[in-house]
Amino acid sequence: MAAGAHYTHAGGGANYLCLPKDPEWGNHQDGFSGTNSYLYGAEYETYNQPPFVGTYICICVLEDSRFSRYKRSGLHDHDVPCAVCHVSGRSAHLMIPGRKTCKGDGWVAEYSGYLMAEYHGHPRTEWVCMDSEPEKGGTPVNQNGALFYTVEGRCGVLECPPYVDGREITCVVCTK
Repeated sequence: MAAGAHYTHAGGGANYLCLPKDPEWGNHQDGFSGTNSYLYGAEYETYNQPPFVGTYICICVLEDSRFSRYKRSGLHDHDVPCAVCHVSGRSAHLMIPGRKTCKGDGWVAEYSGYLMAEYHGHPRTEWVCMDSEPEKGGTPVNQNGALFYTVEGRCGVLECPPYVDGREITCVVCTK
Protein backbone atom coordinates (compact mmCIF):
# COMPACT_ATOMS: atom_id res chain seq x y z
CA MET A 1 0.00 0.00 0.00
CA ALA A 2 1.11 3.58 -0.59
CA ALA A 3 1.82 5.78 2.43
CA GLY A 4 3.29 9.14 3.34
CA ALA A 5 3.16 12.10 5.72
CA HIS A 6 -0.23 13.61 6.60
CA TYR A 7 -1.23 16.32 4.17
CA THR A 8 -1.54 18.95 6.94
CA HIS A 9 1.80 18.20 8.62
CA ALA A 10 4.78 20.38 7.77
CA GLY A 11 7.25 17.71 8.87
CA GLY A 12 7.86 14.08 8.02
CA GLY A 13 9.13 12.66 4.75
CA ALA A 14 8.45 14.42 1.47
CA ASN A 15 8.10 11.33 -0.72
CA TYR A 16 5.45 8.64 -0.96
CA LEU A 17 6.40 5.14 0.21
CA CYS A 18 5.39 1.69 -1.01
CA LEU A 19 4.84 -0.41 2.14
CA PRO A 20 4.96 -4.22 2.31
CA LYS A 21 1.86 -6.11 3.47
CA ASP A 22 3.97 -8.10 5.96
CA PRO A 23 6.01 -5.62 8.05
CA GLU A 24 8.84 -6.86 10.26
CA TRP A 25 9.29 -5.13 13.63
CA GLY A 26 12.49 -4.29 15.49
CA ASN A 27 12.94 -2.87 18.99
CA HIS A 28 9.81 -0.80 19.62
CA GLN A 29 7.51 0.82 22.18
CA ASP A 30 3.80 0.88 21.32
CA GLY A 31 1.93 4.17 21.69
CA PHE A 32 2.55 7.72 20.48
CA SER A 33 5.31 9.77 22.13
CA GLY A 34 4.34 13.02 20.39
CA THR A 35 7.95 13.65 19.38
CA ASN A 36 8.21 11.33 16.37
CA SER A 37 7.24 11.57 12.73
CA TYR A 38 4.00 9.86 11.63
CA LEU A 39 3.23 7.67 8.63
CA TYR A 40 -0.28 7.52 7.15
CA GLY A 41 -1.92 5.44 4.45
CA ALA A 42 -2.54 7.18 1.12
CA GLU A 43 -5.80 7.74 -0.73
CA TYR A 44 -6.90 9.16 -4.04
CA GLU A 45 -8.35 12.70 -4.01
CA THR A 46 -9.80 12.78 -7.52
CA TYR A 47 -13.36 13.88 -6.70
CA ASN A 48 -14.46 11.55 -9.53
CA GLN A 49 -13.43 14.14 -12.12
CA PRO A 50 -11.57 13.44 -15.39
CA PRO A 51 -9.32 11.70 -16.16
CA PHE A 52 -10.14 9.18 -13.40
CA VAL A 53 -13.93 9.14 -13.53
CA GLY A 54 -16.35 6.20 -13.63
CA THR A 55 -17.81 5.47 -17.06
CA TYR A 56 -20.75 3.39 -18.23
CA ILE A 57 -19.85 0.40 -20.37
CA CYS A 58 -22.38 -1.76 -22.21
CA ILE A 59 -21.78 -5.50 -22.49
CA CYS A 60 -23.86 -7.73 -24.76
CA VAL A 61 -24.86 -11.07 -23.22
CA LEU A 62 -25.06 -13.28 -26.31
CA GLU A 63 -27.13 -16.18 -24.89
CA ASP A 64 -30.37 -14.18 -24.70
CA SER A 65 -29.32 -10.98 -26.52
CA ARG A 66 -29.70 -8.83 -23.37
CA PHE A 67 -27.48 -5.87 -22.67
CA SER A 68 -26.01 -5.35 -19.25
CA ARG A 69 -24.78 -1.94 -18.02
CA TYR A 70 -22.44 -1.26 -15.18
CA LYS A 71 -20.48 1.69 -13.91
CA ARG A 72 -16.82 1.53 -13.08
CA SER A 73 -16.51 3.12 -9.67
CA GLY A 74 -14.41 6.28 -9.35
CA LEU A 75 -11.17 6.43 -7.36
CA HIS A 76 -12.02 9.20 -4.87
CA ASP A 77 -11.11 8.34 -1.25
CA HIS A 78 -10.00 4.79 -2.13
CA ASP A 79 -6.67 3.57 -0.74
CA VAL A 80 -3.74 3.73 -3.15
CA PRO A 81 -2.07 0.35 -3.79
CA CYS A 82 1.45 0.37 -5.13
CA ALA A 83 4.01 -1.87 -6.78
CA VAL A 84 7.77 -2.01 -7.05
CA CYS A 85 8.73 -3.03 -10.56
CA HIS A 86 11.79 -4.78 -11.96
CA VAL A 87 12.37 -5.21 -15.67
CA SER A 88 15.01 -7.84 -16.49
CA GLY A 89 17.82 -6.69 -18.73
CA ARG A 90 17.07 -2.96 -18.34
CA SER A 91 19.09 -0.85 -15.95
CA ALA A 92 17.65 2.61 -16.55
CA HIS A 93 14.18 3.99 -15.96
CA LEU A 94 12.74 7.41 -16.63
CA MET A 95 9.40 9.08 -15.94
CA ILE A 96 8.55 11.67 -18.60
CA PRO A 97 5.81 14.17 -17.72
CA GLY A 98 3.78 15.59 -20.61
CA ARG A 99 4.25 12.50 -22.81
CA LYS A 100 2.31 9.27 -23.41
CA THR A 101 5.11 7.64 -25.43
CA CYS A 102 8.87 7.25 -25.00
CA LYS A 103 11.28 9.16 -27.25
CA GLY A 104 14.73 8.07 -28.26
CA ASP A 105 16.45 4.87 -29.31
CA GLY A 106 15.93 1.82 -27.15
CA TRP A 107 13.43 3.27 -24.66
CA VAL A 108 10.42 1.02 -23.95
CA ALA A 109 7.14 2.30 -22.47
CA GLU A 110 6.19 0.27 -19.39
CA TYR A 111 2.96 2.23 -18.81
CA SER A 112 1.46 5.66 -19.36
CA GLY A 113 -1.04 7.67 -17.38
CA TYR A 114 -1.40 10.93 -15.52
CA LEU A 115 0.88 12.92 -13.24
CA MET A 116 -0.23 12.99 -9.58
CA ALA A 117 1.11 14.70 -6.45
CA GLU A 118 -0.10 16.35 -3.26
CA TYR A 119 -2.56 19.30 -3.47
CA HIS A 120 -0.89 22.62 -4.33
CA GLY A 121 -1.83 24.11 -0.93
CA HIS A 122 -0.37 21.24 1.11
CA PRO A 123 3.30 20.46 1.88
CA ARG A 124 5.16 19.06 -1.12
CA THR A 125 5.55 15.37 -1.87
CA GLU A 126 6.79 13.99 -5.17
CA TRP A 127 5.53 13.74 -8.74
CA VAL A 128 4.18 10.24 -9.46
CA CYS A 129 3.11 8.80 -12.81
CA MET A 130 -0.16 6.97 -12.07
CA ASP A 131 -1.24 4.34 -14.62
CA SER A 132 -4.16 5.51 -16.77
CA GLU A 133 -6.14 2.51 -15.43
CA PRO A 134 -5.09 2.65 -11.76
CA GLU A 135 -6.06 0.02 -9.27
CA LYS A 136 -7.72 0.93 -6.01
CA GLY A 137 -7.55 -0.65 -2.62
CA GLY A 138 -9.96 -0.83 0.28
CA THR A 139 -13.30 0.89 0.54
CA PRO A 140 -13.77 4.60 -0.13
CA VAL A 141 -13.37 5.95 3.41
CA ASN A 142 -12.32 9.59 3.71
CA GLN A 143 -9.41 9.45 6.19
CA ASN A 144 -7.13 11.97 4.45
CA GLY A 145 -3.62 10.80 5.29
CA ALA A 146 -1.19 11.14 2.37
CA LEU A 147 -3.13 12.28 -0.71
CA PHE A 148 -2.77 11.91 -4.49
CA TYR A 149 -4.23 14.68 -6.67
CA THR A 150 -4.22 14.93 -10.46
CA VAL A 151 -1.75 17.59 -11.71
CA GLU A 152 -2.91 20.38 -14.04
CA GLY A 153 -0.70 22.79 -15.98
CA ARG A 154 -0.70 26.50 -15.05
CA CYS A 155 0.32 28.94 -17.77
CA GLY A 156 2.68 31.78 -16.97
CA VAL A 157 6.18 30.49 -16.36
CA LEU A 158 4.97 27.18 -17.88
CA GLU A 159 5.01 27.81 -21.63
CA CYS A 160 1.51 27.82 -23.19
CA PRO A 161 1.28 26.65 -25.89
CA PRO A 162 2.38 23.86 -26.10
CA TYR A 163 0.87 23.31 -22.61
CA VAL A 164 -2.77 24.25 -21.88
CA ASP A 165 -3.90 26.12 -18.76
CA GLY A 166 -5.88 23.76 -16.49
CA ARG A 167 -5.31 20.59 -18.53
CA GLU A 168 -4.32 17.35 -16.79
CA ILE A 169 -0.69 16.41 -17.44
CA THR A 170 0.01 12.96 -18.93
CA CYS A 171 3.13 10.90 -18.24
CA VAL A 172 4.94 7.75 -19.31
CA VAL A 173 7.40 5.46 -17.51
CA CYS A 174 10.17 4.23 -19.82
CA THR A 175 12.96 1.68 -19.35
CA LYS A 176 16.12 0.93 -21.32
